[in-house]
Amino acid sequence: MNDLFVFVYGLMFAAITGATFAFMWRSMGMVRDEFDKPRKKRKTNIHPEMEDVKSGETLLVFKGLEIEEENEDSKY
Repeated sequence: MNDLFVFVYGLMFAAITGATFAFMWRSMGMVRDEFDKPRKKRKTNIHPEMEDVKSGETLLVFKGLEIEEENEDSKY
C-alpha cells in the first residue's frame, strides 16, 4: 500500500473516532441537564391524553368480535 493512503486512512479514522467521542460527550451532557431540571407536577393522576375529556363524556369504544376457528379434523 502507498504510505500516503495509509496516512489519509489513519487521519480519517482519527477524525471519525474524535467526532464519535464528541457526539457521545455532548449527548450525555444533555441527558445530565435534563435530570437537573425540576419535574412538572401534575394536578391529578389523569393520563395526558385524557386531560381534555370532561367527566361523564361518552367515549368511543372498540370491541373486537371473536371468530371461532374451525378445526380441520372436525370436518370428517
